[in-house]
Amino acid sequence: MAPSTPPDSIHLNGLTIKPGERVLTRLVISRLPSGTVIDVPVHVFRSTQPGPTVLLMAGMHGDEVNGIETIRRMIRRDLLRPLRGTIIAIPILNIYGFLNFSREVPDGKDVNRSFPGNPRGSLASRVAHRFTREILPLVDCGIDFHTGGAARSNYPQVRCQLGYPDSDAMAQAFAAPFTLNASLRPGSLREAAFKQQKPIIVYETGESLRLDEHGIELAIAGTFRVLRSLGMAADAPAATQPNVVCMRHTWLRARFAGLFRSHVQVGQYLEKGEVYGSVADPYGEMAVRLESPVAGYIVGINHMPVVNQGDALLHIGMVSESGSRLSQAPPFEEKPSAPEDLDAEEVEEEP
Repeated sequence: MAPSTPPDSIHLNGLTIKPGERVLTRLVISRLPSGTVIDVPVHVFRSTQPGPTVLLMAGMHGDEVNGIETIRRMIRRDLLRPLRGTIIAIPILNIYGFLNFSREVPDGKDVNRSFPGNPRGSLASRVAHRFTREILPLVDCGIDFHTGGAARSNYPQVRCQLGYPDSDAMAQAFAAPFTLNASLRPGSLREAAFKQQKPIIVYETGESLRLDEHGIELAIAGTFRVLRSLGMAADAPAATQPNVVCMRHTWLRARFAGLFRSHVQVGQYLEKGEVYGSVADPYGEMAVRLESPVAGYIVGINHMPVVNQGDALLHIGMVSESGSRLSQAPPFEEKPSAPEDLDAEEVEEEP
């Protein structure tokens, strides 16, 4: 990556932030019906030395607490002291969802399907627009922290569109237990940033509304490995697990409705034909063993015991036979929205 050198001062939310300064500012988004102002706290940490500007953001979905806790800890422990360049840290973007234990804003829309946003659009679109106008122009790259949605739990993983030198370098430096080749989703932050040639990788861990201590500590360590690779941190913990790169991934879905019992755990390898669970009717009359049609690593699992036909049960990451990590796409040349050998509906939606 060839980071841009920011000017001597950064202009954000009406403030002028000079090199060496640490500032907390608040972007006013809207008001609740009660009149309470809803604003988004933004922390800016600047070095006196020029360098890239890195975004650390969480809380795109308000119930995804692991990313929120990751950034909170880094701020609380006073870890964000870049040797050069700037770090912009946003612990919670979707304040509405955070207050209501929800992924969405009150109008029911997903902020991460609303980029680049519209100042006169829906509430989600207005949140996305404010971010796109105020924050995105300042950054060179970023890490967007997420958590599994609903009752689904994710093993610690990075998602990005592999085959682009900048994204590949960030994912390799982060060195999560798994790296998934994830296509861009319409209206997502990654897509909006991609169009401005600003790589954003997504880190996932755990289950919504539950703290995943292991995944949080891996997130902090991975973040500092990225910062070290950019010359912004002097040291970072070594990765404690090998990084498995999954070029393809798919969901195993319920063929029958009933009570789902899993016999496996996230992170383990699943052989083709291996029994991974069962679905039974609630009256004790029928039970069906579930065999995997593919081999791969379990990177996500559904903990909801009651399932309908078509519900996602296991998210499987598959390593390519060649073991090749990267394709040779030119930087920021857009690729198809889904791998050619998988139906689009079988590719998990990015959170």
